[in-house]
Amino acid sequence: MKFRFIWIGKTRNASWRSLQEDYLVRLRHFLKCEVTEIRDSSPPDPEIDSKRILDSLNPNAFVTVLDASGNQPSSQQIADLIEEWQSRGLKEVCFVIGGASGLSTAVGRRANHMLSLSFLTFTHEMARVILLEQLYRGYSMLKGFPYQK
Repeated sequence: MKFRFIWIGKTRNASWRSLQEDYLVRLRHFLKCEVTEIRDSSPPDPEIDSKRILDSLNPNAFVTVLDASGNQPSSQQIADLIEEWQSRGLKEVCFVIGGASGLSTAVGRRANHMLSLSFLTFTHEMARVILLEQLYRGYSMLKGFPYQK
């Protein structure tokens, strides 16, 4: 299985970028990971950004969109999701994080799964790191590594 992350814009803050890279390195111990940074529209336009996202998706990918209305799983439930995806033999799970202007309904319609990280609102750079950390935590739980303690 491969995880692919698609998000709008670059991670500009050096501290968040460093954490992002750290968790990507950790995740790559378990599976292939790829990041696709989509150029953000100027001025921000969710229709343009969403079209760019949809154009970059693999048609066979299982798409998980991060959205405030999505399911808010616990860390254990994320581990269970990963295990389910593996048992289903999914080749690629793609995580989509929109830009500051959000995503169009077309991206939501393409999603196989909607995920919310919290009731709280995070910057997009924070959301990237939190998602990566939770996926790493999920794998650590599945493999019995002490990280999750």
